[in-house]
Amino acid sequence: MNAPHELDGTLSAEMAELMDRVALETGPLPDPTTLPPAVGRAQTAQANLRWSVNLPPMQHESEVWVEADDALASARCRVRILVPHNASNGAVLFVHGGGFAFCSPETHERCARVLAIQTGLPVLLPDYRLAPEQPFPAGLKDVVAVLRAAFDASAAVGVTKGPLLVSGDSAGANLALAAMLHEQAASKTLPDGALLFYGNYAHVFDSPSYRRFADGPGLTLGKMQRYWAWYLADQTVADDPLACPLAASDEQLAGLPPLYLAAAAVDPLLSDTLRLHARLQAIGRNDELSVVSGVTHGFLQNTNELAAAREVLAAAGLAAKRITKRR
Repeated sequence: MNAPHELDGTLSAEMAELMDRVALETGPLPDPTTLPPAVGRAQTAQANLRWSVNLPPMQHESEVWVEADDALASARCRVRILVPHNASNGAVLFVHGGGFAFCSPETHERCARVLAIQTGLPVLLPDYRLAPEQPFPAGLKDVVAVLRAAFDASAAVGVTKGPLLVSGDSAGANLALAAMLHEQAASKTLPDGALLFYGNYAHVFDSPSYRRFADGPGLTLGKMQRYWAWYLADQTVADDPLACPLAASDEQLAGLPPLYLAAAAVDPLLSDTLRLHARLQAIGRNDELSVVSGVTHGFLQNTNELAAAREVLAAAGLAAKRITKRR
């Protein structure tokens, strides 16, 4: 699973076969980030829902609403709740990716169900506000509000108070990490740990992986530039860790709970995770890193098709159990 970081771009046989099959089945599609946001969002939702099949059964599924918090500037937020069989007390707050602009709890349903089974914990999926209609910090504020509500989780929705982890993929990993930095600055209770997958942590486009994989396969430099433009809406926030977590100080990073970091080896965002891990190591932390060879950005959507996706979620589940001191 752990690959050298030479950026050679070689796809695994499974990944290459999957990408060829999708291209054959769907034909050429426009880049969704070049379409009007609502149109691109619909296209992306349809593309991602194709992976939410053969859903692992849950013991309990429900939805709740976290009410708006005027002081926080959060909006009323729907939260999908997935409780696996024989769940332990506590929960994982999983923030879906999609460039801050696309996707939903439903597009990430299968990934979240597998994560619930592997961690042995209920998974909460917030339907946070999306850019460009609602740019930074709107979505972050919604995630923070759900995080605070998760500390008061109710048995009425199948979740019992206990250890709390945050998690997310891509933009969701950014929001999960930023939410912890937000609460740290506000002197609020932090989660017990975090499981972060191929996150985008900086508004910087000249990293080694951005240069190597500017044209893909999969995610491209151009797409990331448009996602960030939508999210920031002309705000200058490169030095704000709530938008760009790699701007956090060493002191802020040192104060975070344990992190499990995973990255795709064939991904413009690989350097973001490597840089974050290097900074954590430099201040004496021992956070786990897994670089998954042969796969592209977003591969966790393919738990039906890719052994690597199943393996990294199993590894994240073991990390969650170590963090929460469960066997």
